[in-house]
Amino acid sequence: MTTEVMPTSAYELLESGSYRASILTRGPWHPEHQHAGPPIALVCRAIELAAVEHGLTHLARLTANLLRPVPIGELAIKVANDYVGRNAGHFSARLMAGGKEVARFTALAQRENDVHIPDGLPGHPLPMASKGPEDSAAGVFPFAGKHVGYADLVETRVAHGRLFDGPCAVWFRLRHPLLDSELPSVYQRVAVAADSGNGVSAILDFKTYSFVNSDLTINLLRKPKGEWICLDARTHLGPDGGGLSESALYDIHGLIGRATQSLSVSRRG
Repeated sequence: MTTEVMPTSAYELLESGSYRASILTRGPWHPEHQHAGPPIALVCRAIELAAVEHGLTHLARLTANLLRPVPIGELAIKVANDYVGRNAGHFSARLMAGGKEVARFTALAQRENDVHIPDGLPGHPLPMASKGPEDSAAGVFPFAGKHVGYADLVETRVAHGRLFDGPCAVWFRLRHPLLDSELPSVYQRVAVAADSGNGVSAILDFKTYSFVNSDLTINLLRKPKGEWICLDARTHLGPDGGGLSESALYDIHGLIGRATQSLSVSRRG
């Protein structure tokens, strides 16, 4: 078991306006690299702040293009308003580390409107997750306990299937905030969890194969509610080193959207 000191948050906000990552962000692929979920959530936070200035409070889509591994160190975020209209706004962002761009983002934010939806529509009411978090067993990542990292940042409960062994539905809840003294938004909670679809539904041996995602797209049909986010995930592999992970996303009230990841598959050295 690790003897590392447990940080109180994933990131520290510096006086310069940049952020310093803690070891709670550490991922399973390399001890000096972050899991992509926390930095995606950090950029999500910056985009939310830019969107709310225009009255756009629902983040309908977030796409992360992961250009390089994100180091556990100092990060800077640059957000641009690409186009902002009355009911929707398009935003982009760049995540910088050590003077290099490590990820690039686009997002769609929408104005929330109170619209009555007729009864009896196909697919409505929206489906629920197979089990709620209170009825699901605690889950443990295969890399947990080796060092402080992502497995300590989140609490997981398995609604069906088994972690890292095929199609699997897992509830996620943050154990620690992204930033001290700041509650993460529901969108940030989704971002932290959604990047784990390829892991929780892995069909290859984690010790033998690498199946890293180079992107993540989250589409949300409504604003999530509460602390718990469920990924009902599955992985599909092609014959040429490619793959796709897709996750249905839920909160305790039902379906909230989908997430997809493009995978690069290889044997470990």
